[in-house]
Amino acid sequence: MTAWWIALQFLTRLPVTLADMPQPQQVGRSLLFYPLVGLLIGALLYVELLFTATAPTLLQAALVLATWIALTGALHIDGLADSADAWVGGLGDKERTLRIMKDPASGPVAVVTLILLMLVKFSALVAILEAGDVIWLILVPWVARVALPLLFLTTPYTREGGLGTLLTEHMPRKQLRLVLLMHGVAMLLTGLAGLVVLLTAGIVFGYLRLLMLKRLGGCTGDTAGALVEITECIVLVSLALTLG
Repeated sequence: MTAWWIALQFLTRLPVTLADMPQPQQVGRSLLFYPLVGLLIGALLYVELLFTATAPTLLQAALVLATWIALTGALHIDGLADSADAWVGGLGDKERTLRIMKDPASGPVAVVTLILLMLVKFSALVAILEAGDVIWLILVPWVARVALPLLFLTTPYTREGGLGTLLTEHMPRKQLRLVLLMHGVAMLLTGLAGLVVLLTAGIVFGYLRLLMLKRLGGCTGDTAGALVEITECIVLVSLALTLG
């Protein structure tokens, strides 16, 4: 179960402590549990919705969004900010893009991108809450954490060293394909909402992966984080439009 705790520690800010430094193989195997971590995040958000059911809709949406960010420690938001700055400032050049991506400072493009993302997420949450179908919120972080290991499975990692290299070099590819397929089938079994979520996430994944390949020849940790955030945002919008 070490791989599960590695995934939970990395993707959330839940109080998880590993007994020992994980082995590279355990880090690679942690990808198998990323979708389950997403499902857990969705379940926790749903429980919060139940406990705040009597709150005004706008306040409830704000609380859920704040909890969402707190649970993940803004990990993927940071990746989106770095990617946004690099994509605009990189001017189409791979090395320039990678160099800007490593800069910890956030420029105006990153700030505007994050503001717009949060505004759209908040508005979509309000629409879903008003529709009364809050159970489907569970699907959003779930499908985004399916997209994350799928990216590492299908896309070259362009930076040497770090966690991304460990993940791509030591992932159990056959098992991971089976696990991702099982989660996809499980989402389809939820009905129309699951179908909408999978189709939307698939389109977003294909488009963003194409952009990464054209610009960088692969992915980085930052672009993986951007994938998670953009997937969550667009899937939320698609659910709001479907359920509304």
